[in-house]
Amino acid sequence: MIERLPFLNLGPKVAVIRLSGAIGTGARAHLNDETMGPVIDKAFKRGKPAAVALVINSPGGSPVQSSLMAARIRRLAEEKGLPVHAFVEDVAASGGYWLATAADDIWVDHGSIVGSIGVISASFGAHVFLARQGIERRVHTSARSKSMLDPFLPEKEEDVARLEGILEQLHAGFVEHVKARRGDRLTDLHDLFTGEFWAGRRAVELGLADGEAHLLPKLRELYGDNVRLSHYGRRRPLLQRLGMTLAQDALAAVEERAGYARYGL
Repeated sequence: MIERLPFLNLGPKVAVIRLSGAIGTGARAHLNDETMGPVIDKAFKRGKPAAVALVINSPGGSPVQSSLMAARIRRLAEEKGLPVHAFVEDVAASGGYWLATAADDIWVDHGSIVGSIGVISASFGAHVFLARQGIERRVHTSARSKSMLDPFLPEKEEDVARLEGILEQLHAGFVEHVKARRGDRLTDLHDLFTGEFWAGRRAVELGLADGEAHLLPKLRELYGDNVRLSHYGRRRPLLQRLGMTLAQDALAAVEERAGYARYGL
C-alpha cells in the first residue's frame, strides 16, 4: 500500500527469483516449470518491477524442465520489456546454466562453478546379481524396443547406440541455445561444449559469464542505492514443512546431494 503513495520517493524495484536445487519433474522436485511457473509469473507481473534478477544455485537436471523455465522467463521478459540479470551462487551447471542463459547478463562469484554444457544418462545393471541369486528375469513385449535399457537385462549394443543418438540431439539443442543467448560473447579459446565446467573467473574469460559481481552491490550499481528488492521463491507444501514426508524428502536430498557432488560441492 505504501508503494502507491505518490509523494514517497521510492526507488526502483527489482524482483528477485531464487532458483535453487536440482531440476526435475513432479511437485516434489525443487525446480520445474510446474512448481516455479507461478512464482516466475508473479515476479514479472506484480508491482511493476524495473528488472528481474535470477539467483541461481543448481547442478542441473531435466533438460526439458530447464528449457521450459528458461523459455517462460524469456517470454515474460519480452512481453514486459524487462531486463533480466542472473547471479550464480555455488553452481550453475548443465540445466542450471541453461537457466542462467535466460538472463541478459550473467554474474558470478570467483568460486562459482559454471558450465557442464552437455547431457548425461545414468543407470545401473543388475542382471549379473540376479543370476547369482538364481533369479530369472522374464520380460514380454509387443514391440522390439519396449524393453530398451532394462537394468535387469544384459545391455544391448543397439540400445546404447539409440540412446547415444538421443543424447546427441539433446546436446545439440543445448549448444544451439547457449550460442543463441551468448552470441559473440563466447570465445574460441576453448571447446565450451564438451561437458567441462570452470570456476567463475575462467567462465568470464570464456564468455560464459559477464563478470564477477554479487546481487545487491550490482543491482545498486545498475539501479541506484535506493533500489528495492522483492524476493520470490517456491514455498514447500504444508506436509513437507511439518516433516510428514520424511522418507521421500530423504531420498530427494540424497539425489540432489549427488548432483552437487559432481562439481566438488
